Amino acid sequence: MQTGLTDNEIIRRVLAGEQTLYAHLVERYQNYVFTLVLRMIDSREDAEEVSQDIFVKAYRSLADFRGESKFSTWLYTIVRTSCITFLRKKKMDTLSLDNEKTYLQVENQESSFKANAVEHKSRQRMVNEAIGMLSPDDAQIITLFYKAEQSLEEMARILGLEPGNVKVKLHRARHRLKEKMEKFYSHEIRELYND
Repeated sequence: MQTGLTDNEIIRRVLAGEQTLYAHLVERYQNYVFTLVLRMIDSREDAEEVSQDIFVKAYRSLADFRGESKFSTWLYTIVRTSCITFLRKKKMDTLSLDNEKTYLQVENQESSFKANAVEHKSRQRMVNEAIGMLSPDDAQIITLFYKAEQSLEEMARILGLEPGNVKVKLHRARHRLKEKMEKFYSHEIRELYND
């Protein structure tokens, strides 16, 4: 295994005919992709399927990677569009449910968030659950910055926004995340800091 190769070297060689080297990129980024997909798609099974599709799409589009940004930034764009496409399709399927079932689903989800908060005192788990309560846009900004460790400039390229707009959106998303934490996990947070 040639693990010392950079992403750009691997891509250049894959495009030159050494397709088997693509497995190194998959191995290098599979946790990154799966973590991002799981932030946007609740079902682990669906997230695994979408993650596999993303690597297939990335392989087919590899010639489009120009190296102007990091490979992870380019790959995130594929992650984002794939998840949005999947969620739109799923939303159309869900719209066929009647309103009462949808209401009960939302009510049960809120109850389970509260129950989970009592069961899990881990700060990481609480933060992840709070992120799950945010709007998809806020969750995406938080995930890109903290989980994917993208810079404001990289986030701006991914989202098609100016860095200043990304900074404002990140600030607002942090504020809403803090509100969720205080609303749903205030007791657990106090216990964490008092232990």
